[in-house]
Amino acid sequence: MDAEFWHSRWAENRIGFHLNDVNPKLIKHWPAVSTSRDDSVLVPMCGKSLDMTWLAEKHNKVIGIELSDIAVRAFFSELFYIPTVTSLGNGQTMYELDEITIYCGDFFSTQIDPVDVVYDRAALIAMPEPMRLMYAECLLSMVKAGGRILLITLDYPQAEMDGPPFSVTQNEIEMLFKGCKITALERDEADESHPRRQRGLSRFAEEAWLIEV
Repeated sequence: MDAEFWHSRWAENRIGFHLNDVNPKLIKHWPAVSTSRDDSVLVPMCGKSLDMTWLAEKHNKVIGIELSDIAVRAFFSELFYIPTVTSLGNGQTMYELDEITIYCGDFFSTQIDPVDVVYDRAALIAMPEPMRLMYAECLLSMVKAGGRILLITLDYPQAEMDGPPFSVTQNEIEMLFKGCKITALERDEADESHPRRQRGLSRFAEEAWLIEV
């Protein structure tokens, strides 16, 4: 689960986590976050997600952080966008176009101004358990007081499948974001026809949370 793992996944195009459309959970639950156009939005481990363009239609400043330069370049090229590219040193590169800025490099060493809102669909669940507290602490340091996080997680018996994506239980979410107001927005329990269930999982659910800092 080091950087080379993710570089290899993108280099080999093993990106089953990528959705070819905007995530329905984002569309469904974004109103609960109560945002305004002027709110700045952070998308950690954004990959080449089309969620970024959806958010940019609604907000003046959308910030992505992504380790893989393959993913970042693909995001812009597949949409026929030509960004301004700036080397920041220390292995960091910034890509900018209109409302969207993507920092390419290590999440834990990326420096940004605190944001109003975070949308995390694929970051926390990409982290193995020993890294999740460090990630949550780093993420919270990037959010203004009074900020909100829309968090999408998975819940399944971890012993039945190796991650990523990893299972993150409600108890762990409450521990990671202790001191925040946590609201469960949805638990979408998969039936036997779901691909994950067909691979042998006894249960599999996708959950949405609103975390108020």
